[in-house]
Amino acid sequence: MADAYDAILIGAGHNALVCAVYLSRAGWRTLVLEQADRPGGAVCSAEATRPGFIHDLFATNMNLFLASPIARQLGGELERHGLHYAQCEHPFANVFPDGKALRVHQGTAATLSELERHDSRDAAGWRALDQLYERLSPALFSLYGSRLDARSLAAVAREQLPALGLGGTRELARLLVSSTRELAQDYLHTREAQAVLACWGMHLDFGPDVSGGAMFPLLEAFTDMRAGMAVARGGASRLIDALVALAADHGAELRTGAEVVRVTVRAGRAAGVELASGERLEASRAVVAGVTPPILYSRLLADAAPEAIARAAERYRYGPGTLMLHLALSGPPPWSAGTDLGRFAYVHVAPYLDDLAATYAQACAGLLPAEPLLVVGQTSAVDPSRADEGHVLWVQVRALPAQIAGDALGEIEPRSWPEAGERYAERVLRKLERYAPGIGELVLDRAILTPTDLERHNPNLVGGDSIAGSMHLRQNFLFRPFPEVRDYETGVEGLLMVGAGTWPGAGVNAISGYNVAQKLLAPPRRRGEDVKLALGAARAAAAPLARAARRRLGSGARRSGPRPR
Repeated sequence: MADAYDAILIGAGHNALVCAVYLSRAGWRTLVLEQADRPGGAVCSAEATRPGFIHDLFATNMNLFLASPIARQLGGELERHGLHYAQCEHPFANVFPDGKALRVHQGTAATLSELERHDSRDAAGWRALDQLYERLSPALFSLYGSRLDARSLAAVAREQLPALGLGGTRELARLLVSSTRELAQDYLHTREAQAVLACWGMHLDFGPDVSGGAMFPLLEAFTDMRAGMAVARGGASRLIDALVALAADHGAELRTGAEVVRVTVRAGRAAGVELASGERLEASRAVVAGVTPPILYSRLLADAAPEAIARAAERYRYGPGTLMLHLALSGPPPWSAGTDLGRFAYVHVAPYLDDLAATYAQACAGLLPAEPLLVVGQTSAVDPSRADEGHVLWVQVRALPAQIAGDALGEIEPRSWPEAGERYAERVLRKLERYAPGIGELVLDRAILTPTDLERHNPNLVGGDSIAGSMHLRQNFLFRPFPEVRDYETGVEGLLMVGAGTWPGAGVNAISGYNVAQKLLAPPRRRGEDVKLALGAARAAAAPLARAARRRLGSGARRSGPRPR
C-alpha cells in the first residue's frame, strides 16, 4: 500500500523547504523529495576548487532572505541550527578602464561624498533617486512580498495608494515600465554613474533597453546602501541545512536521490506522486511542485494537464545563460582603481551602459559576447571563514547564450559549452586582468560551471538561465508564470507551484514558499468573498485619489474665469 502524507513537495530548493517548515509546524505530515543527492538547488556551497576554499556555487547574496518574513519569524530557530550571517558595510562598486571606480557604501553620506568627488551632477541625481526610493519602496516591497490574489492586491492598494497619492501612483507606474537606461539617464549625468545603476538589471535578464528593468536596480542599489550586503557564514548551504533541520524538528521528512516522474491525478485532483523507482506516494491535502512550468506540465503532469494551460506552459520563456567562474587566490585581487576595493562584496566590471547593451544583444543572438558583464563576488572579504589561507572569488558572467551559434570576436570555434567553456573562461580572466593586473599569478585553482553545468546541477536552470525564467513584463507580476494560472495554482486542484518560476521570481527570497504555505494553511474562503473584499478595498484606496482629483479640478475651475482686460 502507498505511503500517505498530508503534503508532498517536489524539489528541495529553499522555497520548498520553507513551505515544508510551515506545513510541518502546523501538524501536517510533510515529505520533501529531491532528485539530487543533496538539497538546496541553486543555494549550494562546496569546496569547488581545493580543500579549505568554500565557494557558493550559484546564489550568494542573502539580503532578500534576511528581509523576508521567514527570517523575522524563524530567525532564532534557524540560528540555533547554525545559520549566521557575515555582513559587509561596502556592498558594491564599479570599476572602469581608466583606473577609476565608483563605490556604494552602507550609508547615504559616504556614497554621496564619493559621487560628489566624481561629478556633482551625479551626486544630485543620486540624491533624487534616493528620494524616489523613499517614496516608492514601501509600495514596491509590499507588492513584492504579497500574493497576487484579489484579497492581497486589494490590501496592498488599501495600505499604499493613499500614501502615494495621484503623483506617486504615476511615478510608480512609470518606474514599472521603464528600462534601466531610461532610469539611469533620467537621473545620472556620467556614463560611469549610469553603469553603477544599470549593472543590476543584468543580474536578472534586463538588458539596458528592456522595458520593466528599472525597478530591481532601484530597489537593490538603494537597499544595499542602507543595509550593506550579507552572505551566509560558512557557505550558502548553511541556510539549507538550517531549514532541513528545522523542518525535521517538526516531523518533516526529506528524501534525496528520489526523482519524481509523475504527479498522479484522480478525478481532477492531485493525489500523490510516482518516483522513477516505481514507488507511489499519496498526498491527501496537497502536492507542491518546485519546478518550472515546462517541466511540470510536459513531464510530471503529461496527459493530466489541462490542455489550454499546457499550451501556455509551452510558451514559457527562459532568459540568457550564466557561467560561474570560481577562483581560489593566494592573495586579494590587485584592483588598479585602489586596494580598498578588496573590501567590497561585489565589484561590477562592465564597463559602460552601451557595453551592457551589446553584451545582451549578442547573447540573445546566440553569440559569445566580446565583453561580458563580470559580477565579481569577493566572498572571503565578507566572510573570512571561507578560506583558511588565501581568498575566494565568485565570478558570475552575464549574459551568455544557452546554445552557441558563434563568437562575437570570431576567436572561439566550438559550438557547445563543454568544448567552449575553458576558452571562454580564459576570455573572462583576460578581462579581469585588465582591471586587476597580476591577478592571474594569484590563481591557485579554478572551477568553471558553464550554462550546461548549471542545468545539469538543477534542471530548473534551463540553458544556464540562473533566474529560471525570463522576468520581462510579459512574464512578471500578474503574468508570472503566465496569465492562465494565478496565485501559485496550476489548473489542477490540490497542486501548487513554488520557486523562481512563480511570483516574485528569482533570488534567495523564500517568498513563494512562504506564500504557498500560508495559502494552504488559511481557512477556506466563502464563494465570492474575494470579489467583495477587492471591490471594497478598491473603493477605499481610490477615495483619496478621487478627492485629490476633485480638488485639482475645482482649483482649475476657479482659475478659469474671464481674464482681466
